[in-house]
Amino acid sequence: MSIYTSIKKPIISLAPMEDVTDSVFRQVICSVGKPDLFYTEFINVEGLNSKGKEKVIHRLKYDVVEKPIIAQLWGINPKNFFKASQIVSDMGFDGIDINMGCSVQKISARGCGSGLINNTELSKEIINAVKEGSNGLPVSVKTRLGWKEYEVDSWIQFLLEQDLDVLTVHGRTARGSGVINANWDEISKCVKLRDEMGKNTLIFGNGDIKSLIQANEYVNKYGVDGVMIGRAAIGNPWIFTGREDIAMNERLELFNYHLELFKTVWGNEKDFNSLKKFFRAYIYGFEGAAEIRESIMKCKNIEEIQAQIPSVFPLINKI
Repeated sequence: MSIYTSIKKPIISLAPMEDVTDSVFRQVICSVGKPDLFYTEFINVEGLNSKGKEKVIHRLKYDVVEKPIIAQLWGINPKNFFKASQIVSDMGFDGIDINMGCSVQKISARGCGSGLINNTELSKEIINAVKEGSNGLPVSVKTRLGWKEYEVDSWIQFLLEQDLDVLTVHGRTARGSGVINANWDEISKCVKLRDEMGKNTLIFGNGDIKSLIQANEYVNKYGVDGVMIGRAAIGNPWIFTGREDIAMNERLELFNYHLELFKTVWGNEKDFNSLKKFFRAYIYGFEGAAEIRESIMKCKNIEEIQAQIPSVFPLINKI
């Protein structure tokens, strides 16, 4: 049975984000309230099939508490996608997602990520290769509405013709990453097109979702089967619980857990500085918070940060 048929709709998931959604962050979210589905950071299929495999395979590290979890792959060579899919299948993942939406110039310029929007022939080869190598795991694609213009009737229709299990659509074009608002009306057109074509592919929407309430509102308003929440989760690990006004003591306790988990999972394997993007989520809302954040940003290791945490509690207890 596909994982997508066993989860009650709508399916709310944490969007895959480079250098963000590693096993540590996913476990942090699990500890307070997990989504219906997790995705890994994207992993390059060429790297996964090279002599330097050990330098990239850490992206596929996960703990059983994170399941169900989908592995996201990116690259350009169908043969490498096939081999990578076999590896992922053997590792116990619940599905495989193909990145056809990353708009970072150095990736799209190589014809990968959103660069595949301009190459339907190769995209089809890649999808078929993943299906063949997946050992029956569900296969999905995450993409954008088009390259420069909205291409629902061409690009999205093409993807729906591939009989994917899930199609996640980010509400911007590849060249329109700087557009202020994601266009959910266009995402809704994807749902309508799917229905007109009589396809069973689930459609998830992605872009600018800032709360669980908003996610459910958009499900009802735009007809999607699920929603991916991305950047808003970086600043709010509690986002999938729907809770607001998290007590400052609780934030600091989760912060310390995040630090400890990073040490346990990664040790010296991953750069400590990758943690710094999360500091704002934990230390804010009291007098002196900005100064404390500035101070811990200068720390060179986790132990230096943890040495400062006890000094924060007296400040918040004065509130």
